[in-house]
Amino acid sequence: MSQFFTIYPNNINQRLIRQAVAIIKEGGIVVYPTDSCYALGCKLDDKNAVTRIRQIRQLDDQHFLTLMCRDLSEISTYARVDNAQFRWLKSNTPGSYTFILEATKEVPKRLQHPKRSTIGIRVPDHPVALALLEELGEPMSSSTLILPDEVWPLNDAELIRELLEKKVDAVIDGGAVGVEFTTVIDLTGAVPVLLRQGKGDIAPFGL
Repeated sequence: MSQFFTIYPNNINQRLIRQAVAIIKEGGIVVYPTDSCYALGCKLDDKNAVTRIRQIRQLDDQHFLTLMCRDLSEISTYARVDNAQFRWLKSNTPGSYTFILEATKEVPKRLQHPKRSTIGIRVPDHPVALALLEELGEPMSSSTLILPDEVWPLNDAELIRELLEKKVDAVIDGGAVGVEFTTVIDLTGAVPVLLRQGKGDIAPFGL
């Protein structure tokens, strides 16, 4: 049975954050709030936990998890970023965007696009998510919490616990968040390319 933590965004309980991070470090999956919707997260290089996330969402190997990072400096460790890309990232993170960038050797091959060697990277604009990442000290592999055959992500932590208490190791209740997906923008080319319109505003990218 999964553990259940209530962590208020405006009053972060660091003790509970440490408990959640301990679960992640031990190979667990944690449900946590972000600025767009609830997400599933696990340790970056934990193959078993990544497989479990894929099973929960019934994803095949062609669907890639996102690297959830705490800040720009962490992004530069896991993605190759030139001056132009850095300016886009600096102006729009944290925020409800997932950016497609060229992966560095620090990213496990199984998390990269096999033909393009790219990775989706995101810096969430949510106090609980950022507190988790800060305590963890490295990115999480992450995926939007939308169940198979559903159109929208789950948004009620109590319902999430009821549905997934035997499939995840902890649920963090951060209150109601949105049900919008992130905006996905490919920054690997000369100009930004919109791959999915979501919560993040596309105007700053001239799209």
